[in-house]
Amino acid sequence: MSISKFNKRISGKKQLGQGMTEYIIIVALVAIGAIGVYNLFGKTVRDQTTAMAYGLAGDRANSTAQSNAAETDANNSRTEADTAQGLSNFGQNAQNQ
Repeated sequence: MSISKFNKRISGKKQLGQGMTEYIIIVALVAIGAIGVYNLFGKTVRDQTTAMAYGLAGDRANSTAQSNAAETDANNSRTEADTAQGLSNFGQNAQNQ
């Protein structure tokens, strides 16, 4: 086998491996982003996810209860977001949490 044929065979395998590596990196970044968003929205998303699971299972009472809990959590989050936060009320904000 000549050197040029050998180099072509090796470079083809490197390109295939490079594409797979890029794909794995992209999938990992998407997964990290999804975990970050899930944690950022916190309890509201968890309650909504639980409500959907109960709904799919046919448990309407628990599904409704979880939907109401998600709505309450969303309202609490909205209230916290609207509260002015700064150094002047830092101690008060820390005690409320």
